[in-house]
Amino acid sequence: MCGISGFIGSLTNRIDFSGVLRKMSDKISHRGPDDDGFLETTTRDNRYRIGLAHRRLSIIDLSTGHQPIGNEDGSVQIIFNGEIYNYHSLREELIARGHQFVTASDTETIVHAYEQWGERCVEYFRGMFAFAIWDARHERLFLARDRFGKKPLFLYEANDVLLFASEVKSLLIFPGVNVEVEPEAVWDYLMYRYVPAPNTLFRRIRKLMPGCYAVWEKGKLTERQYYQPPDREAFSEIPLPADPVGAFLDKLDEAVKIRMISDVPFGAFLSGGIDSSAVVGLMSRHSSQPVKTFSVGFSESKYSELAYARAIADQFKTDHHELVVSQEHLIEHLPALVRFRDAPVAEPSDIPIYLLAKEARQSVKMVLTGEGADEFLGGYPKHVYERYSAWYQKIPGFARHGIIEPLIQALPYRFRRAKTAIVNLGLEHFEERMPRWFGALSEAERKDLVAMPRPRVLLNSVQFNSSSESSALRRILYFDQTSWLPDNLLERGDRMTMAASLEARMPFMDHELAAFVSNLPDNFRVRGHQTKWILREAMKRILPPKILERPKVGFRVPVNEWFQGPMRDYLYEHLTGTASITRNYYQMKKLEKILADHAAGRQNHEKLLWSLLNLEIWHRQYLR
Repeated sequence: MCGISGFIGSLTNRIDFSGVLRKMSDKISHRGPDDDGFLETTTRDNRYRIGLAHRRLSIIDLSTGHQPIGNEDGSVQIIFNGEIYNYHSLREELIARGHQFVTASDTETIVHAYEQWGERCVEYFRGMFAFAIWDARHERLFLARDRFGKKPLFLYEANDVLLFASEVKSLLIFPGVNVEVEPEAVWDYLMYRYVPAPNTLFRRIRKLMPGCYAVWEKGKLTERQYYQPPDREAFSEIPLPADPVGAFLDKLDEAVKIRMISDVPFGAFLSGGIDSSAVVGLMSRHSSQPVKTFSVGFSESKYSELAYARAIADQFKTDHHELVVSQEHLIEHLPALVRFRDAPVAEPSDIPIYLLAKEARQSVKMVLTGEGADEFLGGYPKHVYERYSAWYQKIPGFARHGIIEPLIQALPYRFRRAKTAIVNLGLEHFEERMPRWFGALSEAERKDLVAMPRPRVLLNSVQFNSSSESSALRRILYFDQTSWLPDNLLERGDRMTMAASLEARMPFMDHELAAFVSNLPDNFRVRGHQTKWILREAMKRILPPKILERPKVGFRVPVNEWFQGPMRDYLYEHLTGTASITRNYYQMKKLEKILADHAAGRQNHEKLLWSLLNLEIWHRQYLR
């Protein structure tokens, strides 16, 4: 796992390129503290200057993996962030085709795959990646990002200059790149709680979309999509394996095994839920030493899952480590984590994940996690409830809005999932309902709270362009896989682990496993009210019943209680104090009512208030 950055810019616009490449690299040194490498060159006509910078976290081929890495004659050079898990078989195929290797690195495999297959090389890789290749023969820059967006790549284009980097902060170093807020992104943020791709909160800075590559040639950048999650299409009947559950287990086991390839010590994050427990159980099959496991809990016992994690650690005899966090950790680390993410911290769980990553980094350099299981196997309550949206909307509006919804909203906090379901099922449009399941505000709620002028909203269409013939489950999973996952959870996973110089790998997000699951009927994922059915069935062979049968808790941080108690003054100062930058974004009377209702326990607005607090912290970090 590493960090990359670079530029290609016209030498006619009088930008001082000297020294800026190292500064861009230094800004993301946490992503690669083990080594750095640079390449600077010009096009043959001396019109464009090209710079590539690499920060290395050494995981594979510790001795000869220095980057940039080139082909036999040095005409093709790469900087790479990620891991290619099938590089051994690709290497053998490329050697058979006449390519010569000088390292044992998976990075060099990409170079020769590009030589062999050109832009189509991305279709051969099984892994997570973001890379940049300078092809001097054709004077072409080739940028690519993995299928599901596990590895980030940000772009900036202006004044005949193209910048790219693993993190936004690297781009902000470049001369002439100014911090300006993108109003449309703020508007979307207040619905999603994150900024959907390709936008960011920074004007002119965007994300290269997952499953896409971009080619710069003769001053022009062209972006193309090479992959779509298979759940985009309606289910197509194909013959099932004789034992679908056994076949699924074999696929998952292989996905875990190939992600254990490493030349450094590694372990696993263990929450005690079925996803991470499954990963740890399968890792134990393939390790001759006890798997190192790392768990985090909270001082508030009802939110802590450490006992469940400990039970799994005991069962598989892992080398187990635990960490307990409190609200003091949140206040202490939150501003720094906003800087690491270059965006509002969308989930309170970012903080304990970062602290856990720091704890794990003391003994390992890489971990496996259970990320992605919910989004590919149907693990959230919304995957059950969404099927009822058409039925619920047949109830007359006066009954829904005048009777049912007020009654549901008046229920105590412990009924929060029922409240969320009723509010969201009542939203008529799929494009509004999807982000609102986990989001902050509906369209009507934004209009009610927000005082800033409403921009022309341009929702990214990719997350909503699944087949109209698809089932409700496949449509919502496609949204999760193209928006909620890459723009929120994977961003969190990348920034919070890399902030601690730790690599995270996600077996459930193997694209071959995703294709297998997508070829199964819906009831292999959600059966009745049972989520992740096939995983639960497969794990009956490995995990104890108390893990399989426990209700889904989710990785909840007790922000509700903290905002009512020890963090109340901190929250009010940031949102309504005289130093608040964003207070003018809102109708103040409406915001004060939201704060008062939450403080008094009349309504739980923790998601919204967390989002507003982080938006304010982001403004303070970047606009002062």
